[in-house]
Amino acid sequence: MDFTPSEEQAAAQGLAARIFGDLSTHERLTAAGSGTDAELWKELCAAGLPAAVEDIGLLGLVLLLEEQGRTTAQVPFAATCVYGLLAVAEHGTAEQRERLLPGLRDGTAVATGAFPARGRVHIAEDGALYGAVPWVPWLRDATHVLVADEDLALWMVEASAPGAEACAAGVTAEPVETTAPWSAGRLVLDGVRGERLGNGPEVYASVLATARTAFAGLQAGVCAGSLARAVHHTVTREQFGRPLSTNQGVLLRAADAHMDTEAIRVTAYEAAWRHDEQRACAAQALTAAWWASEAGKRVVHAGQHLHGGTGADLDHPVHRHFLWGRQLDAYLGCGSEVLEELGLLLADSAQGDAS
Repeated sequence: MDFTPSEEQAAAQGLAARIFGDLSTHERLTAAGSGTDAELWKELCAAGLPAAVEDIGLLGLVLLLEEQGRTTAQVPFAATCVYGLLAVAEHGTAEQRERLLPGLRDGTAVATGAFPARGRVHIAEDGALYGAVPWVPWLRDATHVLVADEDLALWMVEASAPGAEACAAGVTAEPVETTAPWSAGRLVLDGVRGERLGNGPEVYASVLATARTAFAGLQAGVCAGSLARAVHHTVTREQFGRPLSTNQGVLLRAADAHMDTEAIRVTAYEAAWRHDEQRACAAQALTAAWWASEAGKRVVHAGQHLHGGTGADLDHPVHRHFLWGRQLDAYLGCGSEVLEELGLLLADSAQGDAS
């Protein structure tokens, strides 16, 4: 395995770091509230970063999402790339790729996904979709939603113009506020017709593994940003005439957070690398998701605690990392749930090898 970024991946990551660093500031995030930073999204698309994902692969996307996570930038980058660009590019027909990809590349189309599937959507005999999903990230911005029915067949459903509550015929997006400001909504499908994406439940499994890997990369960035803020605070804040960082308890807590962050990063890199090399990566994606969920939760709690009373301030930048870390923990499935699925997968694999 070689996780060294290619020249193209490194260039894209550097550009992303500059754009997110310049535009995803505390002041802009405060002004955006719980919504999307539309100007930042336009800047990212104008720079060609979503379009670049097709060339730099999932590992490249993980690198870009790390930069988003460092600044908790409020844009539908991960959702559009995972449930739109990569899903269509890898599993769509030639006609679907020609029709859907241009809008997803330039940002005029925004995709999201009702993932993971919970059996809440079913398809009627006439081919129409019915059901409701309690919350879908970035649904209020989405023009397209990737939905899995009870048989794990994937359907691309047209939603709405960004910001509209009344979507296409048979689709409703009811605004929902989540822990992190992800412009989420409750998706209701009432007789809507979608277009099939790929064939068989293995396509759903592939998209889910991609999503887990990508959002684990996002969590790595969230944790890195939280830790960087904690380090700056403890180095510059003095207590009894010396920096907080000289206290052994502070050092150990920060060191544990650093190791957890690196574990999230390296497992996400491995899963992404295997995906790009067209190797089996379901177990690696689950491993990355578990680390992102369990370790991510520890890191953002540590980041907040190391700020002392300041960390409890809801308006402090480190609190955003805490909110994002907890939201990603829930979205990835929570550690015990992911671990159970990983255990079953490994047991099935061992049983298959034995037979």
